[in-house]
Amino acid sequence: MRRPADVAPGAEQRPGAPTHGIRGLPAPAVAVIDGDGTVLAWADGARQLLGHRAVDVVGRPAARLLASRQEGEGGSCLPPRAHDPMWTERPGPHEQRPRAVVDVRHRDGRIVRVQLDVTALSGADGERCWLLAATDMPDADARQKAGEPAVHALLDRSPFSVAVWDTRLRCVWLNQESRRTVGLPPDGPPGLLMREALRGFDLAAVEPVMRGVLTTGEPVTGHEARWVSAGGGREVVFSSTLIRLERADGTPLGLCTISTDITHRWTRERMALMSRAAKCVGTTLDVMTTAQELTDLAVPAFADYATVDLAESVPLGGEPLERMRPGDSGIPVFRRAGLASIHEGAPESAFARGAPVYVPPGSPFLYVLHHRESHMEPVMDTGPGSWLAGDPRRARIIRETGMHSVMMVPLMARGTILGIAVFVRTENVAPYSRDDLLLAEELAVHASLSLDNARRYTRERAAALALQRSLLPGALSGGDAVELGWRYLPSDRHEGVGGDWLDAIHLPGGRIALVVGDVIGHGINAAATMGRLSTAVLTLAALDLPPAEVLVHLDEVATQLTGDAARSGDPVPQIVGATCIYAVYDPATGVCSFARAGHPPPLLVSPDGQVTTPDTPAGTLIGVGLGSFESVDVELPEGSLIVLFTDGLIETRNTDIDAGLDRLATALRRVPSELDGLCAQVIAEMATTSKPEDDIALLVARTRVARPSVYAARPERHR
Repeated sequence: MRRPADVAPGAEQRPGAPTHGIRGLPAPAVAVIDGDGTVLAWADGARQLLGHRAVDVVGRPAARLLASRQEGEGGSCLPPRAHDPMWTERPGPHEQRPRAVVDVRHRDGRIVRVQLDVTALSGADGERCWLLAATDMPDADARQKAGEPAVHALLDRSPFSVAVWDTRLRCVWLNQESRRTVGLPPDGPPGLLMREALRGFDLAAVEPVMRGVLTTGEPVTGHEARWVSAGGGREVVFSSTLIRLERADGTPLGLCTISTDITHRWTRERMALMSRAAKCVGTTLDVMTTAQELTDLAVPAFADYATVDLAESVPLGGEPLERMRPGDSGIPVFRRAGLASIHEGAPESAFARGAPVYVPPGSPFLYVLHHRESHMEPVMDTGPGSWLAGDPRRARIIRETGMHSVMMVPLMARGTILGIAVFVRTENVAPYSRDDLLLAEELAVHASLSLDNARRYTRERAAALALQRSLLPGALSGGDAVELGWRYLPSDRHEGVGGDWLDAIHLPGGRIALVVGDVIGHGINAAATMGRLSTAVLTLAALDLPPAEVLVHLDEVATQLTGDAARSGDPVPQIVGATCIYAVYDPATGVCSFARAGHPPPLLVSPDGQVTTPDTPAGTLIGVGLGSFESVDVELPEGSLIVLFTDGLIETRNTDIDAGLDRLATALRRVPSELDGLCAQVIAEMATTSKPEDDIALLVARTRVARPSVYAARPERHR
C-alpha cells in the first residue's frame, strides 16, 4: 500500500518553483472521498487549513472531521452514514453538487467554518468518489454586512489556476482563474477534453508530463509552459505543480494541476540569459573556446547536456573529415568543439571534445546540416523505426542516461553553415517547447557570429603565418664576420600576426649587414608589406651604401608603395609604414655602423658582460618620406655582442620601452656560451605571458676578428 503523504516523496523541485503558495497565499485545500465517505486523498492545503496530516486522515471516515451534522444549500454535505443517497448514488460525468457551508474540527480542537465545492470524480475502475475543495471563512459576518456574498471559494479568488483531471485526462473541474484563462463561462461543469481545456498551450510539451505524473505518481513542480490567446495577442507563461490523486492503496483517481503566472520572471530570466551570452560567448577569437562558452552557458540554464559540433567549413586541424572512413555510428560529419553536462564526465557524449563526430544517414543531424533548419523532439523517438536504429551505440547511451527531449539548431553566419548546437534534457522532466527553441535559436545566432569571426581570424592568421614563414630566413650564417643567433615569435593578437623581419646579408670585403624591421599593423597585409620591404633591403644592400643611405632609399620605396595603393582606387588605401635598424660590421676594423628609422636602439654587450646603449639618432619612420637618418660608428672588441630586436620584446601594455630596455639589459648580463641558448633565455625572461601581445624578433651577433679569406664580390644571403 502506498504511504499517504501531503506531497509524495521523491518529487523534484526546480529552483524558484512555487510549492504550496504564492506571496503568502495558502495552497488549495483539496481532498478526495469515496462513496462510503472514506478519505482517499488529502492535499497539503487541507493540512494547512485544518492541521490534520494525511497519515492521520486517509483511510478514515470524513464524518469524523465534522463538528456536528451540517445542512448546506442542497442537502447533506458529508455522510454520517454510508447509505446516504447523496454519496452512494453513482455520480454522473463531471457532476457537481451544490456548495455547502460546514463546521469542521481543527486538529487543535477549534471549530473552522469552511465552504465546500463538491465535484464527482470517477476512478480508473469506475469507483464513485468526490473531489472536495474547501475554503476558510473567517470573515463571513463582515462580508455579509458589507453586502458581499459570504461564500467565495478560496480557489475561485486565488491567483492560482487549479484544474482537476480524471484518469483519461478529461478536465472535470476548473476554478475561476482557469476558466478565465481558457475562456469558459464562470458557472457550469467544464466537461472538456484535454485539447479543449488546454487550447493555447503547447500540447507536445504539456501532455507527456501529465501522463507521466498519472503513470508514476511522482509529482512535478515548476513545470513551465506558455499559453497563447486565440488571436495571438496575449501570452502568459505558467509554472505548474502536478499531483496525482489516488486512493489509499495507490490506485490513481486523477490529476490535480496548480499553476501560477510567471510571465515577468520568465521574461527576465530569458533576457538575463541573452545578456550573459553577450558577455560570455565570443570572448576570444579561438573557435574551440567560443564553442565551449556556448555549451557552458546552456548547461544548466536550459539544458542538462549540450554540444557544439562544427562542420568542415570551420577547420580544427587533423585529417580532413571527407578522407576519413565511415565508422559503426555512420559517417564523419563534424568535429566536437564544445561539450557540457550536469553529470560528471559527460556520460551522454559518445565523442570526446576535438574528436570527429559520426552520424548515421537519415539522422536529424544531417537534416539540420543540409536544410539549415532547426529540429526539435519534445519527446525523443527511440523506437525501432526511428533514426537511432542505425546507431545502436548512441541509442544505448540515450536509454542509459535518460535523454528524453532534444533540440538541434544550425549555426550559420554570412550564408555559411558552421555546424550545429544540440541541447538535451535528462533530469529536467519538462519537454522542450517552442519557446525553448526560439531561445536556443537566438543564442545560436549570437554564437554563430562569434564562431564566424573566430573562423575568419584563424584562416587569415594561418595565411599570414604561412606567408611570413616563407619570407623569413630558414637559417642565418654570419660567415667569418660574426656568430649569429636569432628567434622569431609571432603574436596571438586578435588583429593577426605582425610584419617583423630580420636578416643577415654578406657584403664585399668580409663585412656583414644585420637588419631588423617591423611593419606597422597586423594581418596578411602587414606580412605582404614585410616581404616587399625585406626584398628592397636586400636589393639596396647590393649597392654597398652606408646604413643611413640604405634607409633613405628604403623610405623612398615605402613612400612609392603608399602612392601606388592610393592610385589603385582602394577607398581605404593601405598606408605603408615601418621601423628598421640597419647595421654593418667590418671584422677587419672591428667597427659597426648603425642607422635606425624609428626603431628601438641596439644594445651592446662587452666581453666582460657590460651592457651599453650606443647613442644612435632615432630617425623617422620608413614610409613618411622625410628621409632623415644618420649613421653612427662604434668600435667593438672581439667577442662583443650586437643585440637587435623589435619593440614586441621590450614593450607591453603595462610597461614602457625604457623599463623594458632595463629588463633586457639585466637578462643580457648572464650570457651563455651558445647564442641560441642566449636567445631562448632572453625570450623566456622577457615574454611575461605565454601569448605575446606583439611579434618578437631578436637577432644577436658575436663579433670576430678578420683573418685572410676571399670575400664574395656581391651580396648573398646565406640560408
